[in-house]
Amino acid sequence: MNREQKRMMQRQGQVGADGTTTRRAGERARRQRASVGQFFREVREELRQVAWPSRDETKNYTSIVLGVLVFMTLLIFGLSYECSKFVTFLFQR
Repeated sequence: MNREQKRMMQRQGQVGADGTTTRRAGERARRQRASVGQFFREVREELRQVAWPSRDETKNYTSIVLGVLVFMTLLIFGLSYECSKFVTFLFQR
């Protein structure tokens, strides 16, 4: 660990001044479990902050993925077919 990393970890509270590791407040908070209702409220809150794509963007991304999928499938099939023909040619000689 270099000095810069050590200073950063000290600022974040992960390492004490003497270099020993310390527990962070987040680690203590993780031990306490939230209720099921609170969990789903927080999940819903987080999902509201997501930047969801529009319908047109979704159609565009889907068409790109399907096009690349078809292209790669044909490419792999073609290479496999040609390799099998080449190997068959080699062993028939």
